[in-house]
Amino acid sequence: MQINILDYLNITLDRMPDDIAIINGERKISFSDLSENAKKLSYIISEKTHGILHKPIAVFLDKQIEAIIADISIIYSGNPYMNLDAKTPIQRISNILELIQPELIITNQKYIDRFDGIFASDKILNIDSIDFKNQTYSQDRIDTIASKIIDTDPLCIINTSGSTGVPKGVVLNHRSFIDFTEWAINTTGIGENEIIGSLSPLVFDIYSFELCMMMALGSTIMIIPDGLSAFPVRILQLLQQYNVSYIFWVPTIMVNIANMDLLSKISLPSLKSVWFAGEVFPTKQFNYWRKSLENSKFINLYGPIEITLDCTYYIVDRELSDDEPIPIGVACKNTEILILNDKNELCDVNEEGELCVRGSSLAMGYYNNPEKTAEVFVQNPLNTSYPEIIYRTGDIALINNRDEILFKGRKDTLVKHSGYRIELGEIEHVIINTLKLVDNGCVVYNFEKKEIVFFYESDKNISVADLREHIGVALPKYMIPTIYKKMDKLPRNTNGKIDRLRLKELCYEDI
Repeated sequence: MQINILDYLNITLDRMPDDIAIINGERKISFSDLSENAKKLSYIISEKTHGILHKPIAVFLDKQIEAIIADISIIYSGNPYMNLDAKTPIQRISNILELIQPELIITNQKYIDRFDGIFASDKILNIDSIDFKNQTYSQDRIDTIASKIIDTDPLCIINTSGSTGVPKGVVLNHRSFIDFTEWAINTTGIGENEIIGSLSPLVFDIYSFELCMMMALGSTIMIIPDGLSAFPVRILQLLQQYNVSYIFWVPTIMVNIANMDLLSKISLPSLKSVWFAGEVFPTKQFNYWRKSLENSKFINLYGPIEITLDCTYYIVDRELSDDEPIPIGVACKNTEILILNDKNELCDVNEEGELCVRGSSLAMGYYNNPEKTAEVFVQNPLNTSYPEIIYRTGDIALINNRDEILFKGRKDTLVKHSGYRIELGEIEHVIINTLKLVDNGCVVYNFEKKEIVFFYESDKNISVADLREHIGVALPKYMIPTIYKKMDKLPRNTNGKIDRLRLKELCYEDI
């Protein structure tokens, strides 16, 4: 029985130490070298942190071999890793660091100056300064640390958007990743020696699952370089070149590939497993993929960050018309989905309600944020006999006559955009309260066009280009509004609050 994720890696090291674990352009690294370097780095981490356990260690690196070494080394040190997006504005990074207070940041020469003035220099580890060939480690220390890790200890922290401008750090543990990995192996048909076309950023939970696949199945992670999202032809060529057998992508890039009819030009005979999650995949473009790759298994997965990876899945085994939404399916093993109405009662068939989740897949909560944790990780209202936590997703869903769960939309202002989970209130907070660019404003989301729309009032004559430039200093690119609409007065409802429903209507009109 696996207690922590490293149990998987130890088995793989015994089976196939010399097989390739990671392909990073022209560079490759075997499982044995990956493990040895990670152990060496873990020794340095333990020395610098005085052997502390279960405290977050941050990683600020591009997606490359060194970043994966860093993540595994942190696990060896008995601590959770927290990957940071190197493309994120430094103010947002500073907000995360202030909230999470990591014990150490692992970065390199390229980025080390980013932390001047925002983080203690003695808590920054420059990975480029390490001589891995001559660095030593203590296997006894590593074994001792491993013996102290239990399955409910944190494995990683993934930051998600927060309504006050400060992201929330979602804490995920070893057991939940082991649960999902075992479900995936036993249910979906993935097997040993998969070649993974790894496209997701380090800050995505999909990447963390790819890490689990690498360790549990001896899969090879083929890193698709940052920046290639704008060049889908090159991405498909890489899949073909390396005989990629498995991908787990956000649908955005897949929609672009379908619209450009690229699968008719580049064949992918090795691609057997196609998973997608993070946002709705338009069925017309999905059908293009399914018809183009007749020998592949397609799986639609659903689950917010607060549920380790995903909590429902749908193996597409029937024809879907272009205007029929792809179901999110049924619950993964050891997970139960509760769809509750406003009275906290289970909904009937075809009745819409809030999708709630119970099971060991739940996150442990938000790091250093008990108030936000208590808002959504709550006592199961269907059980008043003993403590049992469920997670209220804020998503609206229903169960149809086929016993399939259908996703219907968001209950509040939390949306999925370009694969990222975004709290629209955070965008408002930054523009209005932090940057003070406008007098008042409201952000809504156009699900049809996948656009973030910003309605605002302002006495200033500020151009859209200037707004975008200023916002880009404080927010990552995926959170910058797409459409801007200046209004003399934002519509209000009867209690004087901004009428978001009216603005949602307006965003679907020609503005």
